[in-house]
Amino acid sequence: MKKIAFFDAKPYDRDAFDRLNAGRYDIRYFETRLTASALPLAAGCDAVCAFVNDEVDRKVIEGLTAAGIKVLALRCAGYNNVDFKVAYDMKLTVVRVPAYSPYAIAEHAAALLLALNRHIHKASARTRDFNFSLAGLTGFDLHGKTAGIVGMGKIGTIFSHICNGFGMRVLAFDAHPHEEAGVEYVGMERLLTESDVISLHCPLMPATHHLFNQETFCKVKPGVVLINTSRGGLIDSEALLAALRDGLVGAAGLDVYEEESEWFYEDRSDVTRQNKTLSLLVSMPNVIVTSHQAFLTREALTNIASTTLGNLDAFFSGEPLENEICYRCLGTGKAASSACAKRVGGRCLPAK
Repeated sequence: MKKIAFFDAKPYDRDAFDRLNAGRYDIRYFETRLTASALPLAAGCDAVCAFVNDEVDRKVIEGLTAAGIKVLALRCAGYNNVDFKVAYDMKLTVVRVPAYSPYAIAEHAAALLLALNRHIHKASARTRDFNFSLAGLTGFDLHGKTAGIVGMGKIGTIFSHICNGFGMRVLAFDAHPHEEAGVEYVGMERLLTESDVISLHCPLMPATHHLFNQETFCKVKPGVVLINTSRGGLIDSEALLAALRDGLVGAAGLDVYEEESEWFYEDRSDVTRQNKTLSLLVSMPNVIVTSHQAFLTREALTNIASTTLGNLDAFFSGEPLENEICYRCLGTGKAASSACAKRVGGRCLPAK
């Protein structure tokens, strides 16, 4: 039986994977994140399963391949935490879960927007103290307002449908636009200046790192509501903090944070030395921070487990890998192409 080292394991992960695994693999769950210091835990295993905050850098990849591990199964869609150039050079196959539940994330983005706009978090805290005052709880009708969506993949598209349902005008910016009813594609500058709400649904890449920075915030429509359920590194947190204080951004709903790896997914309430910027953001009355939980629905967890186990089945049986991704697939480097030129028999890297 093949052995899988499963890092950053949580109870909800175990429940979903154990239910669907049904004895196919010997899954060894570890609560620790995958880092260079955690490599000994993978000894004797045939594959590694990692999540968004695991550190799959050169040292980790070299350690995995030295241990004879030939496949890394990401149980997530994002892959900015993986050094794909090194993985490609070391012949480490990487598979992922490209779409587990775009509805879960789009709906969470909408939940953040509604909670911020109607001050649900403040109202709930007040009424617990039997304070039923309505002072300071005024919101605005979403109907007739403009939503700007950055990134029109599956999640962004579903979020656009939600906005259409509210009767909002939808503007979108995407490097590869596709026709979508009720959506007008515009340049980034126009999206910034006209949007009452901006929601981020694009991947984190060098070109999108700190896409929202001091310069960007100076161009937004004053009082805009900013929602980020994608990747924390899309936003310069210090610049966001300044924009919130200056009133350029009226409210922010963040399910991700650029330095979240040391904080999210765990109870850090007893840590005395907190991240200063995150602490300031959490303390602001017009900010809601959730702990990267947008994906967390029963349907999404089932899909993640099903696809991840299916990816491993295909790898070990020598079948085509629909969800494989490599250095060339990503379109990086001088010899790169948008479609992997090395893909043979349905694989980027040849079967081992």
